[in-house]
Amino acid sequence: MVAEDKQAGMNVLIVSQYFWPEVFRINDLARNLSGQGVRVSVLTGQPNYPEGRTFPNYRWWSCKRETKDGIDVLRVPLVPRGKGGALRLVANYLSYVICGSLLGPFLTRRQRVDVIFVYGISPILQAIPAIFLKWSKRAKLVVWVQDLWPESLEATGFVKNRKILALVGRVVKWIYRHSDAVFVQSHAFIEPVAELCARDKIVYYPNSAEDAVASVRQIDDCPIPALKDCFSVVFAGALGTAQALDVILDAAQRLSGVSSIRFFLVGHGSRSDWLTEQIAARKLENVVLAGRYPIEAMPSIFAAASVLLVTLTNDPIFAKTVPSKVQSYLAAGRPIVGCIDGEGARVIQDADAGLTCAAMDAQGLAAAVDALYRLTPGERAQLGQNGRKYFETHFESHKLTVELIDKFRSIAANKA
Repeated sequence: MVAEDKQAGMNVLIVSQYFWPEVFRINDLARNLSGQGVRVSVLTGQPNYPEGRTFPNYRWWSCKRETKDGIDVLRVPLVPRGKGGALRLVANYLSYVICGSLLGPFLTRRQRVDVIFVYGISPILQAIPAIFLKWSKRAKLVVWVQDLWPESLEATGFVKNRKILALVGRVVKWIYRHSDAVFVQSHAFIEPVAELCARDKIVYYPNSAEDAVASVRQIDDCPIPALKDCFSVVFAGALGTAQALDVILDAAQRLSGVSSIRFFLVGHGSRSDWLTEQIAARKLENVVLAGRYPIEAMPSIFAAASVLLVTLTNDPIFAKTVPSKVQSYLAAGRPIVGCIDGEGARVIQDADAGLTCAAMDAQGLAAAVDALYRLTPGERAQLGQNGRKYFETHFESHKLTVELIDKFRSIAANKA
């Protein structure tokens, strides 16, 4: 009751192109804010991620208002992303910007809003409707930067033209200039964001893990029984270019002589078909494409894994990022092997939760997996416990939610 009374009167509008029933961390954060007595609404699009098709019972060209866990969800038209081709992605991104900017003020016309909170995963352009809403609602605007733009566009190869990248940089600078605060998910984001934004606006605010993973509860039976029949190295998440999946195959090839070590890739993405072809071409019997599972199944998958794997390419931009799966892996209490550079590796090392090697170092990854394989079960269990303790100290959801509300109240009161 104390928490609810304290937060009475706080009205937060979340602006995010992605929201339930799509699976993103903003879903849990919105629910947690509401659970603390904050009145939460969300301006989002019609759900279509990751399949690229608009979900059943939704129409991409329509507006829709619904309620989820006491949260008002306001949906604007959104062109589905299709299979991820460049033109469809651009149409997907721009349709949210345009429809959110034009229809957002109308859909929220009866709402009082104190703080507008942008969940700033790519594309950061989704903050543009929030700026128009800031003006119309006379609210404070906070952008939570999850991906650095324009750097991420270049690193993923989506945009290579220097003039376009420079133009995107100017748009990002404009977004930051009209924000009252810019939150960053990694300490290493502070300097690059400060090149486009007043430093006194920048606030470190990390991700937590999904509530389904972080909660302490009875673990269901694992939907991948083979995880328990070997020393299982589990990679969970998007299977795309940024994840440097070729290094996993290279490491698996180096370890093919150890029959009890197997790699399981849990998820789906733009490189799924390529992975299928490569596994067959290389005759990698120790690599399994396990498919995608709902978030509710991940706790049992993580619990059954011997170690959990995170990889990224060795682009400098990714060295500044803490991949969101790192918090999930820490929360799961399993040993971690990280083939990553920079901040993500630092977190794993500080937590004493596993072993790391340089990004895209197949030999180093194979050696790290082999070293964890040779530990006793008790030693591996200790690494997992270290990670869980570190998560509870630095990334626990309730603590971060209360901290976020305090930041919102300060910003709304012009104390930011």
